[in-house]
Amino acid sequence: MSILHFFAQASSYTYTESPSSLDESTAAALGAFILMIYGIAFIFGIAVYIVTSLCLMKIFAKAGVKPWIAWVPFYNNWKMLEIGGQQGFWSVLTIVPVVSLVSAIYLFIAQYHIGKKLGKGGEFVLFAIFLAPVWYIWLALDKSPWNDAASTAPSLHRG
Repeated sequence: MSILHFFAQASSYTYTESPSSLDESTAAALGAFILMIYGIAFIFGIAVYIVTSLCLMKIFAKAGVKPWIAWVPFYNNWKMLEIGGQQGFWSVLTIVPVVSLVSAIYLFIAQYHIGKKLGKGGEFVLFAIFLAPVWYIWLALDKSPWNDAASTAPSLHRG
């Protein structure tokens, strides 16, 4: 007789049913509540994406970039990094866990230069860091023209 066979016969299995603290109706209500929260978060995320893309369209138009790029994930960040004087490949690296922190720093630097090119002060980048939707909306609705010479970042429109 093998040792596994011995242990299989030696152990006794008992099935005990533990009483649940939730009855079926409470569990269903909890499940519906969780689905509702996820649904609200999904709708909120879609709304933020739409507002951000609309604002990016206006910012890109000021910078001389095709506005439809604002609706393409990763490519919109790529272009935003480029008009801010940074390397665009950092947008793709946002999906790498540790490298995404470095990528965020380059995005903030690009946002600083974009703000400068639109006539904003250096402290304006704090909106981009802490209140990004405010930064996007403000720059999109602002009437300030694009000025490549206002920033030390390289120009997108090199001759």
